[in-house]
Amino acid sequence: MKRADHPVDQLPPFGQTAALGLQHVLAMYAGAVAVPLIVGGALGMSKADIGYLINADLLVSGVATLIQCLGFWRFGARLPLMQGCTFAAVTPMVLIGKSEGITAIYGAVIVSGVVAVLLAPLWGRLLRFFPPLVTGTVITIIGLALIPVSVNWAAGGVGSPSFGAPRNLALALGVLLLVLVVQRFAPPALSRISVLVAIVAGTVVAIPLGFTDFSGVSDAPVFGISTPFHFGLPSFDVAAVVAMVVVMLVTMTETTGDILAVGEMAGRPVDGKRLAGGLRADGLSTVLGGVFNTFPYTAFGQNAGLVGLTKVYSRFVVAAGGGILVILGLFPILGEVVARVPAPVLGGAGIVMFGTVAAIGVKMLAKVAFDNNGNLMVVAVSLGIGLIPTAVPTIYEHFPTWFRTVMESGISAGAVSAVVLNLLFNHFRGKKKAAGS
Repeated sequence: MKRADHPVDQLPPFGQTAALGLQHVLAMYAGAVAVPLIVGGALGMSKADIGYLINADLLVSGVATLIQCLGFWRFGARLPLMQGCTFAAVTPMVLIGKSEGITAIYGAVIVSGVVAVLLAPLWGRLLRFFPPLVTGTVITIIGLALIPVSVNWAAGGVGSPSFGAPRNLALALGVLLLVLVVQRFAPPALSRISVLVAIVAGTVVAIPLGFTDFSGVSDAPVFGISTPFHFGLPSFDVAAVVAMVVVMLVTMTETTGDILAVGEMAGRPVDGKRLAGGLRADGLSTVLGGVFNTFPYTAFGQNAGLVGLTKVYSRFVVAAGGGILVILGLFPILGEVVARVPAPVLGGAGIVMFGTVAAIGVKMLAKVAFDNNGNLMVVAVSLGIGLIPTAVPTIYEHFPTWFRTVMESGISAGAVSAVVLNLLFNHFRGKKKAAGS
């Protein structure tokens, strides 16, 4: 491994970098393709058009990851952050698409990306309002909010006819145990790719058991490239733009938590300049998404968990994952291979990864002085608010769209709560901040 001043800037050997990068792709693939699947299905698009959305999404996800990890000029946090479509945008985009058409989605996405780029420097100056009290709470919520995603995968995937079948859960448990065994007993070089080993082994075991098959892979086109404005030139509806800008503010809050989490894990503290660079990358990627027929982008929490689990902090490893996504976007047949990984296999690995994110948040909260009852209230109430939509996903379905955009994402709801309550207890009352808060 080439040594550098910091683990984030170390470059592992090619083979190890490729394997670790593939591990990141497998960890986020299901989440990466979920948004185009949901939006395309809700809008009644053909299978061919949905396939086009998925390829465009993978391509832009890869480019976005390269921008975030490698950076150029003032764009990119230059940290190991994997980028993908944000789930916060799903409900507003479906509503926009049904009322105004898909071109209005892309017009709103482009404008929201530009707004994010413009707001990034200001957002970076707000970093002092994200002390360990706030960031630890938000990161814990991110991990806990993602756990149901992995559990749904473990059960077979939402909508699966065999959802909750014992054999699905048994396969997921086997993958989880294999991750632990490889982590505990394998040599360091192998333990770093414990998730990849478990996913590959789980998939191999799953084939003869009938969980998946690769017979339809050859029907997929070998090569395909996304072209700008494939579905038509963007249109700009004021209400749609406002809704998507609100989504972008939510996304910026989520990305802030992920950037701070990865910076904490990697031992590279995030200052206002680095945070602004990361948010600019989100904005630029979102603009590219609007141009190339896909959606808003954010840092993926599941990959932050993988960074913490493997303790491989090299941004070049995650950039390799971005390169693999670009290849998958250009060669749909390869994406079909990855898509055949059974949901229970991903679920078993996801439980470990998402739990790792929550544990990192708890570790950050250990720095906070809880002899200050105000700090205890900030964490208690924010965790409660953040987990409401996780516990009861339909609780806000009768509220206005703008409210649901913020509150149906437990991550954004918890983040807003933590920031506001921290201001209330540690700033506005003129108190000196408690040590570690």
